Amino acid sequence: MISVLLADDHAAIRAGMRLMLEQAPDITVVGEAADGAVAIRQAAALRPDVVLMDIRMPGTDGITATRAITSAGVCDVLILTTFDFDDYLFGALRAGAAGFLLKSVEPAALIEAVRRVAAGDGFLAPEVTRRLLTAFVAAPVPVPAPPVIEGLTEREREVFAALGRGLSNADLAAELAITEATAKTHVSRVLGKLGCTSRVQAAILAKEAGLA
Repeated sequence: MISVLLADDHAAIRAGMRLMLEQAPDITVVGEAADGAVAIRQAAALRPDVVLMDIRMPGTDGITATRAITSAGVCDVLILTTFDFDDYLFGALRAGAAGFLLKSVEPAALIEAVRRVAAGDGFLAPEVTRRLLTAFVAAPVPVPAPPVIEGLTEREREVFAALGRGLSNADLAAELAITEATAKTHVSRVLGKLGCTSRVQAAILAKEAGLA
C-alpha cells in the first residue's frame, strides 16, 4: 500500500482528496494536517510514502514545510495547489518537491501522480511543464558544473544526464539496458552525491550545468 499524508488548510479539500485517492486499491490516507508545521510533525511521526502538500497555508507555508520534510529525508512531497504562479512552481521544486499538480486535477491523474512519486519518479502537471521548459530555454548560458559533479562515475553521469531529460526509472532502465531496480539504485546514489532531495532538483541542476 502507498501511504499518503494530506496537508491543506481546508477540511473540505482534504476530504475531497481523500475520497479521490481511496478509490485506488493500493493507496491509503494515513493522516491529515491543516498547516505546514503540523505536516512536518505528522510526516516525521507517520513516515508516509507521499505528502500531498498545499502551498498557501497559515503559519508555516507549504514550500517551507516541503524543504523541511525532504531535507530530513522523511518522504517525498507532491505539491497540490490552486495557484500555478512561477514563484510557487520553482520555489516548490527547488525546495525538493517531487512533483507539482493543480487542484483541478482529475482523480485518475492524481492517483497516477501519487503512484509515480511513490515509485521514485517525478510528476509535473501538463499545465506547468511547458512553462518550466520555456524557462530553461530562456535561461542564460549554462553555469559551470559544480565540483561535486566531477565525483560522479561515468555511469552516474549518464544517469544524471537522463534525469535532466526527465526520464523515469523505467525509461532509464530501458536506455541503459539495466533492471528498473538497478536504475532506482543509481538514481538514489546520484541524488545522494549531489545533495539533492528529489530527482526534479537533480534535473534542474543538470539543465543549469548544461549536461542535459
